[in-house]
Amino acid sequence: GINAEYGKQWYQRRVRGVLNYYTNYYYKSNLRMGKPNSKLKPEVLQDLSASTEFTEVELQEWYRGFLKDCPTGKLSVDEFKKIYGNFFPYGDASKFAEHVFRTFDANGDNSIDFREFICALSVTSRGKLEDKLKWAFSMYDLDGNGYISRQEMLEIVCAIYKMVGTVMKMPEDESTPEKRVEKIFKQMDRNLDGKLSLAEFVEGAKSDPSIVRLLQCDSVGGGAADTTN
Repeated sequence: GINAEYGKQWYQRRVRGVLNYYTNYYYKSNLRMGKPNSKLKPEVLQDLSASTEFTEVELQEWYRGFLKDCPTGKLSVDEFKKIYGNFFPYGDASKFAEHVFRTFDANGDNSIDFREFICALSVTSRGKLEDKLKWAFSMYDLDGNGYISRQEMLEIVCAIYKMVGTVMKMPEDESTPEKRVEKIFKQMDRNLDGKLSLAEFVEGAKSDPSIVRLLQCDSVGGGAADTTN
């Protein structure tokens, strides 16, 4: 078996690499292959520049790459799953990828267009910690009612455990998804009502950075565990 420290390093490299794969390879390595006339309209460019943390030059580069790999202008859930699968060969990343995809898919049409993609990427890669946590909250809040129930948390945590497979040995108090959920709720559910509000979620993570690791917020977008923002 793989020892715990090696397993931790292996896991961290992969969870932080998923969207970095987009950033550093998947699109930018193919930019020169993009269509010469693949440019955002001025009004769209201005809007996205104001709505994201990317410059106009970066947005044009992302757009060319996006169209190269998604000629229809839409990214499907199957394509999204393939990205995650490449990074987690010892586990099953499909379920977790579905949850991340759902959170990217702002209008719920079962596809990700460029605006949805770049806006989500802006939050997960360059946003402040609170923005990243709000984004993560929306992923855990499966029914969108403004609260995270134990069952909702368990579904996401189960997906994370399936994704990492058996390569990483968990601490005893996190050895099962149920134990990890219990640990998170003990630390975050301040009013003991069996559900987490957005305020409890954000405040809990800010007051105790170790909770961010338990939530694996960094696995949804390259660095949400960075509490320096």
